[in-house]
Amino acid sequence: MDQETRARNIALLILDVDGVLTDGQLLFNDQGEAMKVFNTQDGLGISAARQAGLRTAIITGRETEMVRRRGAELNITDVYQGAKDKVHAYQELLDKYNLTPEQVAYVGDDINDLAVMTRVGLACAVANAVPDVKQRAHFITTREGGKGAVREVIELILRAQGKWDTIVSDYLRSGEKNLRQ
Repeated sequence: MDQETRARNIALLILDVDGVLTDGQLLFNDQGEAMKVFNTQDGLGISAARQAGLRTAIITGRETEMVRRRGAELNITDVYQGAKDKVHAYQELLDKYNLTPEQVAYVGDDINDLAVMTRVGLACAVANAVPDVKQRAHFITTREGGKGAVREVIELILRAQGKWDTIVSDYLRSGEKNLRQ
């Protein structure tokens, strides 16, 4: 099955954080808190996904206040932090929303993402993912993690579902939408 066919079935997009929503670098301030940089195009894409009815979730192995805040900012209600077993969180999401694996997309970059990636309908790797992840992906972005890769996946899904043009038209008609980036 090709990536566009897989994308048509997606109802939930699950995202890793480090290396996917960020470029994978960790910066520490004087208090020892990790700081992350998020991409605004990814943020607007997540808002557009929500507007189009696509659910989004985060599953990440680290736990930081920044991820909680970014998730809240983007109205991502399902944020699993400190997830050493990402499959457990994935299964909770399937059960919560009564979804089949074919209705889920996952974006990852490293080997700790493989267990979930091999269980979903649309497995996506960012351009700078490790070779083992790229090898098992149905779709590999042209953009790197933290640099618009998530937006690229969202556009793939919404275009395949015939929803992207409506999103763009809404922006053209109403000017700036009140969507968080």
